[in-house]
Amino acid sequence: MIADILGPFRDEALARGIPTGDVERWISIARPCATLTPSANGPVVARFGGPLMLPADAPDPWFPLVATIDCEALPPDATDLPLPPDGRLLLFAFPLADDPGVASAGEALHIPAGTTVEERENNPYFYGEVPDYDQVCRAFPQGELRLTTNVSLPHSGIKDIPEPPYSVPLPGHPRSEELVAVWWETRGKIASDGPLQIGGYGTDESGLDPVTSAAESAAEAERAGHRPAAEPPGTDDWVLIADWYPDIRGLEGTTVHWTIPRADLAARRFERTHVTTYWNP
Repeated sequence: MIADILGPFRDEALARGIPTGDVERWISIARPCATLTPSANGPVVARFGGPLMLPADAPDPWFPLVATIDCEALPPDATDLPLPPDGRLLLFAFPLADDPGVASAGEALHIPAGTTVEERENNPYFYGEVPDYDQVCRAFPQGELRLTTNVSLPHSGIKDIPEPPYSVPLPGHPRSEELVAVWWETRGKIASDGPLQIGGYGTDESGLDPVTSAAESAAEAERAGHRPAAEPPGTDDWVLIADWYPDIRGLEGTTVHWTIPRADLAARRFERTHVTTYWNP
């Protein structure tokens, strides 16, 4: 049970004088997530890099391949996402390509089980105007990724508003900022870290929720004509597909977020994925 796993968090929050009701409401929004690492003891459910295998009629991706998820190998309860039950989910991105309001920094593609595929050049496009592009791509990690199931709580406790004071606690959680501080303090006793996280809450060091920020970035991209327009869901309807923490020299402190409206994920509309990056050098 997630509530039992979060015992150290609950104990610390109560010790800081946060009322029981506030603590339990916060625990109720915890989400399961899958942490993928090369060194875990769990089953192999994904891999970094590797050959790029695509259907013959699929266009070349604009971004280099980061990881391939084996959807059937990933237990359904490892996350609370409506992921495909089979096939492979390919995650593409370049960690320096984020341009808010203009375009996504990557993409996602699901290839159903049984689809005939052929090997493609992994990185057919070269962005010569991006400094060190080729060097960064060559430094992308390679190899199998093993599963550890974990629990995730929000890393941000504020909501931006247009008027002073410009930020407020999350709706329904008046002690949200204090609870986030408790999570930062106790997380290491509860959950393990890894270079790739599937599901759960997004992480960065800016103090804002990266999923909400990505939803706002996608809306800006639609208004600029760089993303197909759709009936926009509220930012609360967006979910995190994955977080990647590149262990690449010169990109320390970078996080890449793949996000999507939950309804689009359930309908397998992966072209609606929006990818953002955050760099805190």
